[in-house]
Amino acid sequence: MQYLFVYATDEQIMEPANHHDLNESLIDHAEGQFFLNEAFKIIMEEVLSKGTDVKQKVCEWKEPEELALLLDLGVRETGEPQEKLLQRVRDVAKYSIKTSHPHFFNQQYGGVDYHSLAGRFLTEALNTNLFTYEVAPVFVLMETEVLRGLRQLVGWTEGDGIFCPGGSTSNMYAMNLARYRLFPEVKSQGLWALPRLSIFTSPESHYSVKKGAAFLGIGMDNVIFVKVDDRGRMIPEDLDEKIELSKSQGAVPLLVSCTSGTTVQGAFDPLDRIADVCDKHKLWMHVDACWGGSVLFSKKHKHLMKGIDRANSVAWNPHKMLVAGLQCSAFLLKDTTNLLKQCHSASATYLFQQDKFYDVNLDIGDKSVQCSRKVDCLKLWLMWKAVGSMGLAERVDKAFIHASTAMFLVAKFHYHTCICLCGQPEFVNVCFWFIPLSLRGKEGTEDYQEKLAKVAPIIKERMMKQGTMMVGYQPLGNKVNFFRVIVLSPLLSQKDMDFFLNEIERLGKDL
Repeated sequence: MQYLFVYATDEQIMEPANHHDLNESLIDHAEGQFFLNEAFKIIMEEVLSKGTDVKQKVCEWKEPEELALLLDLGVRETGEPQEKLLQRVRDVAKYSIKTSHPHFFNQQYGGVDYHSLAGRFLTEALNTNLFTYEVAPVFVLMETEVLRGLRQLVGWTEGDGIFCPGGSTSNMYAMNLARYRLFPEVKSQGLWALPRLSIFTSPESHYSVKKGAAFLGIGMDNVIFVKVDDRGRMIPEDLDEKIELSKSQGAVPLLVSCTSGTTVQGAFDPLDRIADVCDKHKLWMHVDACWGGSVLFSKKHKHLMKGIDRANSVAWNPHKMLVAGLQCSAFLLKDTTNLLKQCHSASATYLFQQDKFYDVNLDIGDKSVQCSRKVDCLKLWLMWKAVGSMGLAERVDKAFIHASTAMFLVAKFHYHTCICLCGQPEFVNVCFWFIPLSLRGKEGTEDYQEKLAKVAPIIKERMMKQGTMMVGYQPLGNKVNFFRVIVLSPLLSQKDMDFFLNEIERLGKDL
């Protein structure tokens, strides 16, 4: 049987490809599969074997100019042979940061869960778009079920939600939905008819609150910071006063963005008391639980989020403490009126036809501001299936144990070299200053703070260039640069906890 192919643009008829072209296509396909197989071997060896071995470096540091030359980043007219491409794969693996390494304490992600990783590989291989049931039937149903499971942990029997490309987007969704609920005309008419809106959050909240206000046209100046206590937790009484003040100045209070697990100190805002204030003023209560949300799995630590069930929306990133792998960010919603779709839909008839042969409510793409949306539920689903809620709870509890161990080492064994920032932390962020020999006993001198501020950046540079580990540092308010170690990787051991403080002392002994 012979087929004719027609271009839709010019209706020129093309003859079927000849046998020679078909043979070449089969050869290309076989070569591609061979390359993928060999590349996968490199990934397993360089990233997942060496990259998790404490005897290996966390990073192979190179300056930008040298790294660009080593990688030969330019693209060309003609392709390269397989052997050279495989060397490219090796080079990328070699010079990338090994975030699964036990000595990677730098960010609120790290480690590796192999069930989740298998889900990530499968997601990439299937390469589908999560917008309609017809192209992603498995994942439409799977995302629905995973979101239901997360909502149940929050304490909601009903609701809605969606996976977003990061917690910042989830926080912006909350702002957009809160505004739409109050002023639905904004969707069609824009900002011109709206009053000045105000958003309330803690000065230790994630910077995406300010970015979201700017992006949505609310304005950074209308993000009002509420006072925090000495542990970084929002003070509800000040929130109430700030809302009243905003009203008196002619603004319309819109949303309170609480934080469960602040980025630096790991503080948990008092949700129950904040909910009382939100109820009083009829404000949308959003909880940025991107970092701390996973404590909801733990019977021992979920009290940190008491009152979370009273929120209107929650942002939660399982790619952080649960080690689901980047990116895995859930936006959860108490609403049962289809607010997500009402706010974001554009009803594109080439995707969301209403006369399909299946239930069109399964076409979830119009809930999102995106069209192309990656599948982010599979990695979490497969991991959750593998270890169960009990296994995830154990992971959370283990991270708390590691944090307590780190605090014990800082406070006791290293009392002469390290000073804790604010006592026993609420969460798994351990913050401290390293005091080099030259500064010990000189706390009252005029230039002490200036010199102390330089210690962490110098030690960070040394650890990066030697590749031994990665630990973050930052200032906070009037506190000069201090270290913040994040302990969440399932691969961590007691030896790793001992190593990180001993290594900081080794790197800073001559300062």
